[in-house]
Amino acid sequence: MALERWRGIEAARSYHLIFLGYAALNLLGAVAFVFLSPAIEIERPPTLAQVSRATKRIVTKLAALFSLDAFGGGFLTDALVAYWFFRRFGANEESLGLLFFAVHLLNAASHLGAAWLARRIGLVNTMVFTHLPSSVFLMAVPFAPSLPVAVAFFLLRESLVEMDVPTRQSYIAAVVRPEERTFASGVTNLTRNTFWAAASSLAGFFMQHVAFGAPLVVGGGLKIVYDVLLYHSFRNVRPPEEKRNL
Repeated sequence: MALERWRGIEAARSYHLIFLGYAALNLLGAVAFVFLSPAIEIERPPTLAQVSRATKRIVTKLAALFSLDAFGGGFLTDALVAYWFFRRFGANEESLGLLFFAVHLLNAASHLGAAWLARRIGLVNTMVFTHLPSSVFLMAVPFAPSLPVAVAFFLLRESLVEMDVPTRQSYIAAVVRPEERTFASGVTNLTRNTFWAAASSLAGFFMQHVAFGAPLVVGGGLKIVYDVLLYHSFRNVRPPEEKRNL
C-alpha cells in the first residue's frame, strides 16, 4: 500500500517488488551464514547410532509434542488470519498492514520478555504459562462482537505466543549433551515444519466447510492440548542450570 500510495506504483507491481525484496533479504541471510566460523559446531558430532538412548527418548517425546503445536499453528498463517479479518469485519489492506506490523513488533519484544521470565520461573513454566493464555485469547477472536475487540484479543495473543520460541530452543539444547544439540534441534525443527505445512493445507477446507472461524478455534484448541501435555511430561525435567538454582 505504501508503494502504491507514495510512489504511484500499481498494486500488482508493488506486490512483485515486495516478494523480490523478501527473497533478497533471505538470500542475504544465507550469505551471512556462509561466513560463520566452524567453531560454532562440535568438532565431531555424533552419528545417529552414537546418540544416547536418553536423548533419543527425550527428542522423540519433544518432537511429538512440538508436532502437535505446529499442526495447530498451521491453521493460523498470517494470510489466513488477515483474510478472516477482511471477510469478518471488512478490514482494508492498510489496516491489516498496520495490524501485522504491530503483531510482529510484539512478537520481537516478547522474545526479550521470555528470557527475563525464564530466569525466574524456568523454561518449561515460561513455555506453558505464556503459551496457554495466548491460545485462549486466540479462541476468543472469532466470537468478538466488533473489529476493535477482535484486534485487542489478537494483539494480546501475539504479545505472548512467541515467548515459547526462544525458551523452546534453549530447553532442547539444555536437556541433551552438547554434542547432541544439532541432532535434537534438527529432528524437532523438521517435524515442526512438516506438520505445520500439513495443517496449512487443511485450514482453508475447515474455513469453507466447517465454520469460517474454525481454523482459529481448532488451532487454539490444539495448542492448549499441547501445553497441557508438555507440562505433564516435562515439568520435572529441568536443565542443569535450573537444578543448580533450586
